[in-house]
Amino acid sequence: MKARLIALLLALVMMLSMAGCGNTENNAENTAENNAENTTSAAQTPAASSGDASREDYIFTDDSGREVEVPGEITSFVPSGPLAQIVLFALAPEMFVGLATEWNSSAEGIIADEYFGLPYFGQLYGSADLNVEELALADPQLIIDIGEAKSSIIEDLDTLQTQTNIPTVFVSATLETMPETYRKLGALLGKEEKAEILAQFCENVYDRTLSIMEEVGDNKVNALYVIGEDGLNVLANGSYHAELIDLLTNNLAVVSDPVSKGTGNAVDMEQISLWNPDFVIFAPGSIYSSVAEMDTWSEITAIANNNYIEVPEGPHNWMGSPPSVQRYLGLIWLPATLYPDYCDYDVKAEIVEYYELFYGCELTDAQYDALTANAFLK
Repeated sequence: MKARLIALLLALVMMLSMAGCGNTENNAENTAENNAENTTSAAQTPAASSGDASREDYIFTDDSGREVEVPGEITSFVPSGPLAQIVLFALAPEMFVGLATEWNSSAEGIIADEYFGLPYFGQLYGSADLNVEELALADPQLIIDIGEAKSSIIEDLDTLQTQTNIPTVFVSATLETMPETYRKLGALLGKEEKAEILAQFCENVYDRTLSIMEEVGDNKVNALYVIGEDGLNVLANGSYHAELIDLLTNNLAVVSDPVSKGTGNAVDMEQISLWNPDFVIFAPGSIYSSVAEMDTWSEITAIANNNYIEVPEGPHNWMGSPPSVQRYLGLIWLPATLYPDYCDYDVKAEIVEYYELFYGCELTDAQYDALTANAFLK
């Protein structure tokens, strides 16, 4: 009897031991699976909070479809070109380690002095003068391309990333999608709060512009945007650079092969006479100041009726060149010039707000007057 009791106790102990081992193995398997899932999730998306030093590297799928491993916490980058430089400067100027384009004299008094001393690396597209070696030596954590996707963008960015051994990403941006561009960049750079402020500013201006143009309807002004020292280049209807002029006017510059460059399409005076615009917008550095005295131009309806203006510039052209976020200044100023009866907002107040948000500049009355000296009808 005693022996049978001891045997039963031993059997019970063995059963309990086996059950304990089974639970340990199951718990270990569950823990491993959970850890794997968490690791996979962390590799695909950045941490939600800004400025979190614990953010791990993860895979960022850019707007060209490329999958790029990027740092979880980014503190330095280089823009690939001037369009990217303008967009990024508003969001994170302190992260720049170099410039794609040097500031011109119109930036003085607007851009803080500390940013004038940054090294110049050139640009991937446009002038295509990017100094890959110097950029690599500067050792930024990221190279960011923003704007219109070129047909060769995947190959171009893969090549640049291989040459520099620096993660290189592309974020799409158009006049319409700029708010979403800022939100993507905010998540990428850990600057969500600032990005949302910029996104909402752009969203409000763009949505209001669409409402104004809906009211304008078929009464759009017949216009040309004229570029160049001789005034014989135009931004062609349908080109990437003509987004703003196409939205706000009936852009008469319809050509067979629109050029996707800020220099626009070359035309001749005969063609401009045939178009005979009711309104002409001259780019900075064009023939605005002398056009009224030129026989070839004085017979154009817009010039004869004094319906022409010059685009403000400082530190960038408000209509483009490059077609970056500063075009929202154009969306504030130009509708009020073309369609004053449809615009009841304070143009100056909004321009001052833009300069504070996007350039960190408290624009003075004198600066505003200088910028807009030729921006309104005389």
